[in-house]
Amino acid sequence: MTQNKYGCENVRWDLSALYSSINCPELEADMKTCESEALQISDTCRGKVSELDVNGLYELIVRMENVSERLGKINSFAELNFATQVTAPEAGAFLQKISEFSSSVSRELLFFDIEWTKVPDPQADALISDSRLARYRHFLSSLRRYKPHLLTEAEERILVEFNPVGTDSWNKLFEKLLADQRYGQNGRTQEELLSDLYNPAREIRQKAASDLTNGLKANGLVLTHVFNTILATKMIDDRLRQYPGWLSSMNLHNELEDSIVNTLTETVISRYDMVKRYYRLKQKLLGLDRLYDYDRYAPVKGLPTDKIDWLTCKEQVLSAFGRFSGEMSGIAAHFFDENWIDAPVVPGKTGGAFAHPCVPSAHPYILVNYTGDTRDVETVAHELGHGVHQALAAQQGYFESHTPLTFAETASVFAEMLVFQSLLETVKEPEARLAMLCSKIESIFATVFRQIAMNQFEDSLHTLRREKGELSQEEITSQWLATQNAMFQGSVDLTDDYGIWWSYIGHFLHAPGYVYAYAFGELLVLSLYDIYRNGFPEFEQRYLELLGAGGSRTPTQLMEPFGIDLNSKKFWENGLNYIEKMIAEAEKLAG
Repeated sequence: MTQNKYGCENVRWDLSALYSSINCPELEADMKTCESEALQISDTCRGKVSELDVNGLYELIVRMENVSERLGKINSFAELNFATQVTAPEAGAFLQKISEFSSSVSRELLFFDIEWTKVPDPQADALISDSRLARYRHFLSSLRRYKPHLLTEAEERILVEFNPVGTDSWNKLFEKLLADQRYGQNGRTQEELLSDLYNPAREIRQKAASDLTNGLKANGLVLTHVFNTILATKMIDDRLRQYPGWLSSMNLHNELEDSIVNTLTETVISRYDMVKRYYRLKQKLLGLDRLYDYDRYAPVKGLPTDKIDWLTCKEQVLSAFGRFSGEMSGIAAHFFDENWIDAPVVPGKTGGAFAHPCVPSAHPYILVNYTGDTRDVETVAHELGHGVHQALAAQQGYFESHTPLTFAETASVFAEMLVFQSLLETVKEPEARLAMLCSKIESIFATVFRQIAMNQFEDSLHTLRREKGELSQEEITSQWLATQNAMFQGSVDLTDDYGIWWSYIGHFLHAPGYVYAYAFGELLVLSLYDIYRNGFPEFEQRYLELLGAGGSRTPTQLMEPFGIDLNSKKFWENGLNYIEKMIAEAEKLAG
């Protein structure tokens, strides 16, 4: 294990805002409160939702929100405690215990969703429009969109009961397996290998790719089984709930019409030519006869190689935020100053990076694996954008603070762009500017084109699983290579080793259909950033209001202050045109 030398060794989060330990009295007391209150709500209100007047409905929702937030706090603690010690049996056992407990509590509150969707439309509309329920208006309205897909209460209770040993359990196995896996002769982590793909030395990149492939192949049997199980579980759930397609439930969750998602994916696919155009340029810049999959992230000559210590990272991020908004910078500073971040690479810690919203009564937490690269600084900015978004949205309360997945990236990508532009402005040498620009283009490609290609991979997998039955590792690999090759259009040679790299991508398992939300968010933000740079009136105020709205409005409503129509193909093309401008600038600098 490579030791951190970037000043973040002791940057570990303090979870005491949630609980002091897995055995503390406060945690036990909250669990008992959740259990007893959920049972009391169920005993007194089940079968009576349609009889409630405005005051009665308001009182019930407040009680349910209090239980849900307390339960969310318990779940957040268990998940965060597990994230930094994935291989620790005690942490895993505690997470499973809380998962089962959460299932038992949630089961008692299921009746509300089912009964509320059965309230006649005129009666429901009258209740929702009453000013006394204004705080929960969107929550109540959005629940009713699930009316055609809810089962009976007895069936829903059974599904909730089995979830901890069903999909959740398979996902935990996947996380444990990859967190415990060591690669190559030196027993390196997945994070270290993926970091090596950005190394300027081709032999290091090739070795890292080979080691990652061999490690994944060693677990190929188990990973293939996990994927097949999740695919089958979703197939059954969609059939029971009568969803017309595998992506329908995700679109409904995101409050988007299928037509919007189809327009997004079709528009992005129609511009795969930009991928080919850029990687042809990169091949020339690297001086290679052929560009292989392990060369995609190789740095273009001129990219700063000096490591950036944690304190400098903090200063760069907060300074860039501050130039846009003092409020945004001030909120972000809390994460650094109050131990809301876990930064170093340590054994047993989950890979990647995330921001966890927790609950409004506490605060968000951020996990990164900081290795001192420029892209790590942008990752910190990205996750802090999430954190700022979550902190601002907390004012909406537990039920309405959570944004749809498609808007979850609104602040993170914007924050990342602020930091990138700030860093780019300090670089005057054309060679260095070109290298930084190429790095950013590749990051955007990974978020837009790669995610849409992965959406197409998911589409082929779910469709094939429903038509054919259980899929072999070779069949999944074939779909992966086909959809990736369609994106690269011959500009990158995909090796046989690359064929199994689908197997470490957790999004396919944790949230089937999720990945298009990245492209949605990236293109949305590129359009927003463009109008910000062009002096859109009162942009800062409107943007912070957008973040503060959380999930209290639909995506379409959230975009109204900016004059954006999500159904318009031209809107998505505007975001893609911004990317094309960046490619053109790179070509100009290269010339």
